[in-house]
Amino acid sequence: MAERSAAVSAKRAIPEAWVVGLSRIGFLIFLLLLWWVISANVSRNIIPSPLATWHAAGRLWGEGRLQGAITQSLFTYIGGFGVAILVAIPVGVLMGAFNLLGRTLEVYVYALAATPRVAFIPLIIVLLGLGMEAKLFIVFLGAVMPILINTYAGVRQADEELVEMARSVGADRFRIFTAIVLPGAVPYVVAGLRIGATIGLINTVVAELYTAITGLGGMLALYGNTFRMAEYFVIVLTLAAIGGLVTEALRIFESRLTRWKT
Repeated sequence: MAERSAAVSAKRAIPEAWVVGLSRIGFLIFLLLLWWVISANVSRNIIPSPLATWHAAGRLWGEGRLQGAITQSLFTYIGGFGVAILVAIPVGVLMGAFNLLGRTLEVYVYALAATPRVAFIPLIIVLLGLGMEAKLFIVFLGAVMPILINTYAGVRQADEELVEMARSVGADRFRIFTAIVLPGAVPYVVAGLRIGATIGLINTVVAELYTAITGLGGMLALYGNTFRMAEYFVIVLTLAAIGGLVTEALRIFESRLTRWKT
């Protein structure tokens, strides 16, 4: 009986995935048409047409400039985001696991999260210079807070009924924490990762603008200042594509991790 219900659920899931995929493609076509209409009615020096943007992308790719900038930006982005994950998740888990520690640190964590990251950039440049270390730290600073806060919240929001049931059958605190609390915190952690990934990508561009001007942020500044809008749109769309791919990968990762709930 269970196998039959699982098969029925799988059959229902497949059409839904197709509907979502087709809806996304349809909306993309709508956006391209809207872009074309706007570009046809506005000066090309402001909004280039989709075709002009495509040709500009081909030129940048053929010259090797686009892939070089993507490589530089991805190195900064993945490096800073990776360090943020390594720091934020353990600290968030510890804050959630130990109530006194969490209550002590949370006011400082929220205060730091509310402070604009741009305010720290002059200090970072003074301490770390204009090289890769400064870029990585700026990305880290943007990504770390959402991951930490969501991890902390996820550990604190453990299902009390499941915890009481586990205690009633003699499970110790470590077993409860690893089998109930941490798995229950996974959706919160992944939500934090998705927000952190978005802010980290924004901070990658900020870091490349405020420090040594390189990567996609450097090209964004170059083409924006010279009003080469077709090339400018190529960089903007490249950043949007990177952000979309990262968040979609994290969504798939979350669905894989939370299968135990279904």
